[in-house]
Amino acid sequence: MKARRILILTSLLLSALAILAHFIIPPYMDGQINTLIAHEDYTLSPEAQKLHKTLIIGDLHADTAFWQRNLLNRNDRGHLDLPRMREGNMAVQMFTVFTKVPDGLNYEKNSSDAKDRLTPLIVIQAWPIASWTSLTERALYQAGKMQQLAENNPEQFKLILNSNDLQSLLTRRAEGDDIVGGILGTEGSHALDGKLANIDRLYDAGFRMMSLQHFFDNKLGGSLHGESQQGLSEFGRSVVVKLLEKNIMIDVSHSSVQVVEDVMDITQKPLIVSHTGLKGNCDTARNLSDSLMKKIAQAGGLIGIGFWDAAVCDASPEGIVKAMRYGIDLLGVDHIALGSDYDGAIAAPFDVSELAVLTDEMLKANFSEIEIRKVMGGNMMRYLKENLPKY
Repeated sequence: MKARRILILTSLLLSALAILAHFIIPPYMDGQINTLIAHEDYTLSPEAQKLHKTLIIGDLHADTAFWQRNLLNRNDRGHLDLPRMREGNMAVQMFTVFTKVPDGLNYEKNSSDAKDRLTPLIVIQAWPIASWTSLTERALYQAGKMQQLAENNPEQFKLILNSNDLQSLLTRRAEGDDIVGGILGTEGSHALDGKLANIDRLYDAGFRMMSLQHFFDNKLGGSLHGESQQGLSEFGRSVVVKLLEKNIMIDVSHSSVQVVEDVMDITQKPLIVSHTGLKGNCDTARNLSDSLMKKIAQAGGLIGIGFWDAAVCDASPEGIVKAMRYGIDLLGVDHIALGSDYDGAIAAPFDVSELAVLTDEMLKANFSEIEIRKVMGGNMMRYLKENLPKY
């Protein structure tokens, strides 16, 4: 009997610890990883405040779906939720899902065999058991959270699957509705688990953009931060062809130079670099060369300027606007957009509720109203209308 009591008490203790870990560790990690750079409240000119309210704003990259956060509430951690999106006048956010992060993460060289940092967090957050070992299941689970958000709160959030959905959202907002929209994308196509058929599964789950690599080489080819720097594999070529057939937009943010070149040899469709900087403005291992960015832009591509130090070297509103000006001068105003990397383990100078500070800084830097409208969201909306499936 005594042994049985000890067993029961031990089981109860372990269960209590598991529950505590579930409710304490993920929020703690979220708060420690997705931080804000300390700053005083930004003072905005009346002109900037007035203009900002009239903008259609979009952002190409946020990793919010991973975190254990109720997006219906205004949170005191992280960078983004629906109330803060409305405060910042954000219309459309690309929600990208990451599925594997190597131990020892860096911008120079990562091994694809490195231990995965995410698995313990996924287990603690009580994700489905299938997601503990399958990267596809991890992507599908995050997509499911965003689908449920849209289905349960249609008056607040719309998941955009095609250009008609986008136009419907923009029409509602033009009529005074403050609904916000989201599009699903992957952070690396290791989320396919090496199976071409999983593209169909991800498409059916709502994914409309897929990046090819993240911080390590995968079965598709080399990462900019991997070991091989190789181009597309045969499997990678097959993936690119199928993505094009299904009108899934391709993001080459973390791809090796040769992968980008190989993709551009296969297709004339415009690519996305969803979150990045320009190497001539910020010479770090995170950024592709200016010459390659020119090729992407000349083919109609869209470049999302990031909000963190390795992308722009000066993670301040002024530094981000400087990077935008460099990009406009290098590539043309039609090819620059926002690519925050919100909730992607960065220290941001402002959260989504404070986006008006960019409008203010652009006015201070003598951006024209046309330039501001295009960079803050006009270019993204045009790109989406042209490259999302029609229906």
